Amino acid sequence: MPPCPSALRLARRGTVTGLAAAGLLLLTGCFAEGSGTSSAEGADGATDARIQAAMMQPPRSGLSPFSDDAFKLSRWSTGETLIRLDEAGDAQPMLATEWEQVDETTWSFTIRDGVTFHDGTALTAENAAASLARAVAAEPAPRILDGVEMDVAAEGDTVRVTTAEVDPLVPQRLSSPQLSILAPAAYEEAAVSPVGHGTGPFELTSLDGTSGATLERYEDYWGGAAAVAGIDVSFVPDGTARAAALRTGEADVVESVPVGQAAQVDEELLTEVPMPRTNTLYLNTEDGPFTDPALRAAAREALDPQSLVDGVYEGRADTAAGLLGPAIPYAAEGRDTAAYRQLLADRAAAGDPAGEKIIIGTFTDRAELPEVAVQLQQQLEATGFEVELDVREYQYIEADALEGDFDAFILSRATVLDSGDPVAYMVSDFGCAGSFNLSRFCSETVDAALAAAEQAPPGEERRQAIMAAEAAILAEDAAIPMLHERVIQGEQDGVEGAARDPRERELITAETTVAE
Repeated sequence: MPPCPSALRLARRGTVTGLAAAGLLLLTGCFAEGSGTSSAEGADGATDARIQAAMMQPPRSGLSPFSDDAFKLSRWSTGETLIRLDEAGDAQPMLATEWEQVDETTWSFTIRDGVTFHDGTALTAENAAASLARAVAAEPAPRILDGVEMDVAAEGDTVRVTTAEVDPLVPQRLSSPQLSILAPAAYEEAAVSPVGHGTGPFELTSLDGTSGATLERYEDYWGGAAAVAGIDVSFVPDGTARAAALRTGEADVVESVPVGQAAQVDEELLTEVPMPRTNTLYLNTEDGPFTDPALRAAAREALDPQSLVDGVYEGRADTAAGLLGPAIPYAAEGRDTAAYRQLLADRAAAGDPAGEKIIIGTFTDRAELPEVAVQLQQQLEATGFEVELDVREYQYIEADALEGDFDAFILSRATVLDSGDPVAYMVSDFGCAGSFNLSRFCSETVDAALAAAEQAPPGEERRQAIMAAEAAILAEDAAIPMLHERVIQGEQDGVEGAARDPRERELITAETTVAE
């Protein structure tokens, strides 16, 4: 591949460091020359401008909709689902215009008229049902369907979804990008191909391996043509290179500028988006010193999360008041109740560590966590614990963490999974049978609260049950939430309408524009 003229020109002028220029050249390939510079306006406000997007991770599964790559399809507005979620996590129409619960386990979704796939095929209930059925049958199953038995069939202009068990979150599940509806031709080969087969305002026209992707405006989009002519995507795993691409104008929109690079970029180009992700210290309640509630309380009182926010995260995070942070709109209000406060008031009093030795594990894959571990070590030792750290790559430490080999484990954990609902995370991490129960925690009180939350219908009743479950978990100090992370999104001056989505489902939309 020939070198990027623009990146070489910047390097010669000295406007980027050699490292940044190398990152731009070797990791990203070339950002398209001249893109995003034209502002000639066409019909309905559309222009021939293009948006340059620098994405953090390359595809891992060839943009298979059944994998995490599906979130790229939704962030580029090429793949769409029957349902979308609003800010509160409530289901809203997308490719389905309305729905009803027929009985306890059956739901009916009415398919939107006038929608065509990018290959010109009309969207029907039959091909929508067939697309969902392929996801249901996929191996491995899309994460949103893990443990869910579901049958899908077309019935007139509706798609009927039947589950083996009562599931009040069926509409929310169908909002997951992993259940994007693609044209029948997408499934003709063994590997599902989203290229040219979505329904969104942008058509994915090419994927260049792990280097980049190209999307063009789909003129027949059911919601009206997009404002820009297309999107040119570069995959830039190196955070220094992403920051350099923003700083030098090589990219219009940049995913996840690292905290350590933010100071090198004009602050006006950065937007901090609260994430549904909590940095948490999980305490082993089954074996070792933290089987004692008094020592769990001692650890809680020893920690100073604000120092982590100010030091490690350079102020670009929020101290945790609970498991759920500011990305969950109802969390703060849910804590402002007498019942919630009473549960926390009844927590065990702190005991004396008296030199108890504890081993804390964490991983290097998230750059901040090793530094968090060092600060926690200092804070806990100041209280009387003797602390040993074990820091490795995540792939080499996860099994040991799940086996309970550590007294405590530091984890940056997503608290809202694909359904847009935190109950699954709580059950996984704090239920007696939880599949990701690093605390080895089991409480009849907490299990009852989690069951109530699982069974509650979406809306205010479910939100209240979720907050009651959070209080029950925190009351037993199985885990100590420390801070809620933010993602730093970069946008060039002149970019308007890029989505700032805590769930990372949206980024470039039909309304996103870029000035000359």
